[in-house]
Amino acid sequence: MIRNTHNGRRDWREDRIIAKRNETDATVALMDFLNSPEFGKAQGLLPKRIDLKVWLKYGHVMIDGVVTTQFNAPVAPGQWVELNHTRPFVVFRHPRLQIVYEDDDIIVVNKGYGLLSVGTGSMKREETAYGLLKEYVKRKHPSNKIFVVHRLDRDTSGLMLFAKSMEAQTAMQHNWNNMVISRTYVALVEGVVRTDEGVIKSNLGETSQFEVFSTDEEGVGKPAITRYKVLERGHGYTLVEFSLETGRKNQIRVHAAKELEHPIVGDRKYGAKRSPIKRLALHARTLRFAHPMTRKDMNFDTPIPSKFVGLLRHS
Repeated sequence: MIRNTHNGRRDWREDRIIAKRNETDATVALMDFLNSPEFGKAQGLLPKRIDLKVWLKYGHVMIDGVVTTQFNAPVAPGQWVELNHTRPFVVFRHPRLQIVYEDDDIIVVNKGYGLLSVGTGSMKREETAYGLLKEYVKRKHPSNKIFVVHRLDRDTSGLMLFAKSMEAQTAMQHNWNNMVISRTYVALVEGVVRTDEGVIKSNLGETSQFEVFSTDEEGVGKPAITRYKVLERGHGYTLVEFSLETGRKNQIRVHAAKELEHPIVGDRKYGAKRSPIKRLALHARTLRFAHPMTRKDMNFDTPIPSKFVGLLRHS
């Protein structure tokens, strides 16, 4: 099978990709698979062995969507091998942003703490998750775009969803409560939370200094509901899982500090006393949603950050 992409620009090189699936019952070394008559017969293109070594070295070969440079990499039964004759495959690498999943409609990423989701106002020139992904998809094809679906605070790490079309973005944003099946966060809070689980309800408003506050006063702010469950206690800290029924700004941070009376570690804005791990100890751990185009159940999870666990057990 040959796959071509072209955008009509004179300075853009057309991708020419041979793709072949290992339809045998045996695992085959990559170089042997590339040199097999079955692979070479694809549209009559039969690469020379010396070409294959060069293409491998410079990232022209993928196994199931992952670029490999190892000539003896195993190709398991059912796996796809792709070879791009024109240029290396575009690979995304960044120390504070990792792509967890990507298809034609969406990108799921694991955002590191300290990275903005989207630039706003005076921060537009700063590096953001949106900007990094926009650059990445345009390297694949200049007409590609990226669309924001939701955001995480700058100092919150974890799973985020971006759309690759306005149609996918609209489907998610306009039906967020129905499309998102579950979304959980994990936080390390100061002190020992005695109650194993519960529900926090209040109205959240915002001051002119952009600080969110919690109130029970009628007509002030917007309703916010947060569920919590204690996962572990130790050394004067508590590891808590939070799930949101509403998505207000700073919702977990405010509810932890004001209603639970246990601020998140490192959250000096909302009353934390110390910052022993030099970051806000809040992480978007799981994200489960219906795919905006196929309605397939998409379920992602990430490990609890090691620094959270380290402080809890070894402080």
